[in-house]
Amino acid sequence: MKPNPKSRDFEPFSIEEESEVVQALQAGHKEALSELYQWYGDPLYRLAILPRLPIPELAEDVLAQTFARAMERIHQFKTHDRSIFFWMRRIAINLAMDTHRRHTAQRRMHARLNAESNVIPLHGHMPAPDRPSDLVEMRELIEESLELINPRYARVLRLRLLDDKDRAECAEILGVTLGTLDVLFHRAAKAFRDKYPPR
Repeated sequence: MKPNPKSRDFEPFSIEEESEVVQALQAGHKEALSELYQWYGDPLYRLAILPRLPIPELAEDVLAQTFARAMERIHQFKTHDRSIFFWMRRIAINLAMDTHRRHTAQRRMHARLNAESNVIPLHGHMPAPDRPSDLVEMRELIEESLELINPRYARVLRLRLLDDKDRAECAEILGVTLGTLDVLFHRAAKAFRDKYPPR
């Protein structure tokens, strides 16, 4: 039965049908990857990636990464009487889950920064949280700005805002009292505000 990408009753091609393409890939013929993509690109996207990463922009990136990773590791593939689709599905699932975790962490960071906006007013420069690429850009801008301030101030902000440590944890890690931590945080926020966004 040929694949029907729109059906959840999807069945991959037979081992015999796949063998020529797999052998070509293992021989280094990268053009064979396009045929594999025609067969399994849509099923991987719809059935393996999108259910675990329901953000089309990120899901499309993961699909591209899946085929790139498969090409890099094609010599590791052994049929064992199973279609290459199942091997690629595992790659896709792992990448989708890793990407989802990173995206979730970036959204939490955005929320924490907004929660501290009375101290660090970033709204004028904060990208929209629903755009994954903007979240990555925001993180890069924050890291660049932190590199420009006193290392102790940068550490306070990383612990409090990026690592999501509470005040007591931060004070213990830094070896200071809560009162000293609050002073450090206030000074760090002022220093950060003067450097964000980096020029």
